Amino acid sequence: MRPAGYCVIDRIRCKWCGSEPIYTEYHDVEWGFPVYDSRELFELLNLEGAQAGLSWITVLKKRSRYQQVFDNFEPKKMAVYDEIKRTELLSDAGIIRNKLKVNAFIENAKAYLKMEALGEDFSGFIWGFVDGESLLNGYTSMAELPAQTKLSGSMSEALKEKGFRFVGPTICYAFMQAAGLVNDHTIDCFRRTEVPSVGF
Repeated sequence: MRPAGYCVIDRIRCKWCGSEPIYTEYHDVEWGFPVYDSRELFELLNLEGAQAGLSWITVLKKRSRYQQVFDNFEPKKMAVYDEIKRTELLSDAGIIRNKLKVNAFIENAKAYLKMEALGEDFSGFIWGFVDGESLLNGYTSMAELPAQTKLSGSMSEALKEKGFRFVGPTICYAFMQAAGLVNDHTIDCFRRTEVPSVGF
């Protein structure tokens, strides 16, 4: 949903989103807005992993195809992908055809289901790193934004222990920014004060 008073032009935004429409709309509508749904968080974590070594806009442009070929990131479906399905994925030009990343998605689905079987809620686990509340930062420029933090390092270690892959500290911090665990809209950005700063 577009934020109230949304306007494509005449807005001061975080400089990283530039002026390309798909990027500005993602910034205005999604980035930094708290996500609590476990499946949506799982999808976002995987897509952030797909970004490794690339730009986010590359993944963003392919997101709809990812959702289609990965069964809308339903862990129960992904966890049972066989070699035929893996081969199909690696031949699909609509996604990033990286064997390690594709396999990581599948292993992540298995790790997610293992947590679920143990009675551990994925959303609760993720938001537990910030005690259920979005952290509002006060960066004035892009140069001040960290690539990773002590908190993202802790999340990375915990996810790896549970069997997740492509969840390094930098990927985890990008995930935290995107999912709204931290509000890293710069202080001059119109979206900074419109994003809820309290979680559960």
